[in-house]
Amino acid sequence: MRRRRASGSLVPKTSSPASETRVDNSGLIEAQVGNLVEDLKSTSFDAQRDATFELRLLAKQSMENRIVIANCGAISLLVDLLRSTDKRVQENAVTTLLNLSINVENKIEITAANAIEPLIHVLETGGAEAKENSAATLFSLSVIEDNKVRIGRSGAIGPLVDLLGNGTPRGRKDATTALFSLSIFHENRRPIVQAGAIKYLVELMDPAAGLVDKAVAVLANLSTIPEGKTAIGQEGGIPGLVEAVELGSARGKEHAAAALLQLCTSSDRYRRMVQQEGAVPPLVVLSQYGTPRAQRKAQSLLSVLSK
Repeated sequence: MRRRRASGSLVPKTSSPASETRVDNSGLIEAQVGNLVEDLKSTSFDAQRDATFELRLLAKQSMENRIVIANCGAISLLVDLLRSTDKRVQENAVTTLLNLSINVENKIEITAANAIEPLIHVLETGGAEAKENSAATLFSLSVIEDNKVRIGRSGAIGPLVDLLGNGTPRGRKDATTALFSLSIFHENRRPIVQAGAIKYLVELMDPAAGLVDKAVAVLANLSTIPEGKTAIGQEGGIPGLVEAVELGSARGKEHAAAALLQLCTSSDRYRRMVQQEGAVPPLVVLSQYGTPRAQRKAQSLLSVLSK
């Protein structure tokens, strides 16, 4: 396996006590990680629990540690432990991988270790924190464009939608973020709608949930397909979108206007519903003071509503 440098700087010919300390510390970390990686191979749950917990902490601390842990061969072993029957081992393993995935090269290595299906297994079988961190890891990996396709085709959408509807507040947030990333890829939009996501996304437009912007962003992507338009209308999403145009953040207003434009362009019924919800005044304001994209969407929507 190709090894990466934990630091880009060369060791100077004449080293100071401080630089010697850094080198010594780096060597100590490598030795510590090497021992922990050996413990990952143990058949003892106790040893695996301790090793995954220590690696979890180290991976959280610094980018240098993330590189060292990857260089020591931990990633493939951690991926194997995602299927552990010990819930603590499973939780520590997925959380360590989440922390490691902050490093771009580690994202590639985690994907190459065939982590996507085991991460979905955690989504389906793990405890609350393990599910949250599995969704967050899938989002982290989906930053790589090809992984949006792989994750969608590997069966992640159903478990993510289940977490969206039934998870903890943090789990719902992580699921929304992951689904937004996946919905950027057009092929994933229909499966997300078919899995029942829109009902839950409409619920999350309630300001009390604290996820309005994220939910509206996913709805804007899903509104571009016929099934998405129909589901948004059936699940009562129009009032929430109009409210987001009026009261949302700058980005939330932009996404809400984009979703409403998609709905109204294809349906006289939706046009009437949007007008009845009092959308015109906030759209006029948005057309003048929103972001450039929001202004364009608001102007186009006002034009459609005036027909």
